[in-house]
Amino acid sequence: MHAFSIQRFLIKKKLAEYKCDTNEAISLKLVRFPEDVEDDGTTFHPEYSHQIFGDDEVAFGYKGLQIQLFYTAGNLSTLFKVKYSSKVTETFDCVEPDDVEGKIREIVPAGFTYNTDDFISLLEKEANFKPFGTLLHTYTVHSEEAGEFTYQIHKADIACPGFQEYHERLQTFLMWFIETASFIDADDDRWDFFLVFEKYNKDGETLYATVGYMTVYNYYVYPDKTRPRVSQMLILPPFQGEGHGAQLLEAVHRFYCGLPKVQDITAEDPSENYVKLRDFVLAKLCQGLPSFAADKLHLGFSADMVKEAQEKLKINKKHARRVYEILRLRATDMSDEVKAREYRLEVKKRLFGPYRKNQRELAKMRKCLRPEELVSHMGQMDTQTQHEELEKSYQVVVEGYRRIIERLATQA
Repeated sequence: MHAFSIQRFLIKKKLAEYKCDTNEAISLKLVRFPEDVEDDGTTFHPEYSHQIFGDDEVAFGYKGLQIQLFYTAGNLSTLFKVKYSSKVTETFDCVEPDDVEGKIREIVPAGFTYNTDDFISLLEKEANFKPFGTLLHTYTVHSEEAGEFTYQIHKADIACPGFQEYHERLQTFLMWFIETASFIDADDDRWDFFLVFEKYNKDGETLYATVGYMTVYNYYVYPDKTRPRVSQMLILPPFQGEGHGAQLLEAVHRFYCGLPKVQDITAEDPSENYVKLRDFVLAKLCQGLPSFAADKLHLGFSADMVKEAQEKLKINKKHARRVYEILRLRATDMSDEVKAREYRLEVKKRLFGPYRKNQRELAKMRKCLRPEELVSHMGQMDTQTQHEELEKSYQVVVEGYRRIIERLATQA
């Protein structure tokens, strides 16, 4: 190998040592007590950092890079520190490290501290922090190891004193845990904010820790209705898997059900996890409605179900149909071949909708495509393939429904 090529290879190899995985380098923390700052057990890391550091989620120019973003548990007062063992400019000429601090500062609002001692002193002010807005719902979660915890769900809006600044700090978490997150224009008074807090005790005082939140935008529906659309929802990682998402979504539904001007509740570009959560919550709410009673389910999806779900729970027809399928599966003896077949055909009839649309499109194509183009399109819509895809879709849907039914059983 040429001497120049060897030198380039060695430099390239050395520079590779200055690349850091930003999901590992970023340490997040919700701090209640001074000792939490040094406790690795309270640290969690982002799922995503591509919106800040690019698709490869790598920061270049540092060895041993540590990006600390620590928040007081309630008010979310912020400590922001960047640490590293060495920097590329100290070793190589003409190579610039990434501006890690600048990138983070783009999303972290002003008012943070760089100093750990100053941050710890802010913990003393946490006793003054109280949840924003109106209390909607209180619930408890029992833990075998630690006993009972109490949580509150509040509805806030931008008019609440101090809320806008708090929300700016809270929404920074979206960048790390929602793949396509974006910040919202919170000044628009059509936004509603729903917040979850944990009540906890510190030195004999009751304090509140931020658990998660949901933003909802109220769209106008002609002539005099609104359609609340869930925009973002996040339960912070230390609290995930404890049922807070379901509690929050149910509380939000119940809130809007009490408003006569609300037509129905939807969600903007819902994730797969959100759809599962919504299926569970809506099935839980609908199972008590007369039109969804077990003896009505085997008669098929009815206009009464659509009407009652919409009027009493602000659930649209599409979501009511999924709830019907979940509750009918629960009420069906799937070991009975006749009943199982009836259920299977009922679900497949809905799933077949997109294929039927394809057939209509194919009929239109016949009129305007050349024979060789038509053959290629017909190949894509082969009947055998359709049946196989339909069966696959059915199995996936039913597997998801069974998980919801299991979860409903634990709530009984």
